[in-house]
Amino acid sequence: MTRRLDFDPDTVERDLAALVLTIVELLRQLVERQALRRVEVGDLTEDQEERIGMTLMLLEDRMELLRERFGLTPEDLNLDLGPLGSLLPTDRSA
Repeated sequence: MTRRLDFDPDTVERDLAALVLTIVELLRQLVERQALRRVEVGDLTEDQEERIGMTLMLLEDRMELLRERFGLTPEDLNLDLGPLGSLLPTDRSA
């Protein structure tokens, strides 16, 4: 399924929200993976682990609220990059 951003005057707000939320989701996943690596190697104190965990949970909650506000699903944020595959990993453990 090829999915392109097709800006229509009637849906420009939703399309812009999808693009911004896609970028935020990509960054959130990268930060989450980096935090997990740091936890695994013992780079963080318990307090730091707790703060990072709470921050990532709050961010995920806010992302869900914004997706709902604009009528988007998590799949709507996963852009198809053609031969490169999808932008976001579909397996959360990746």
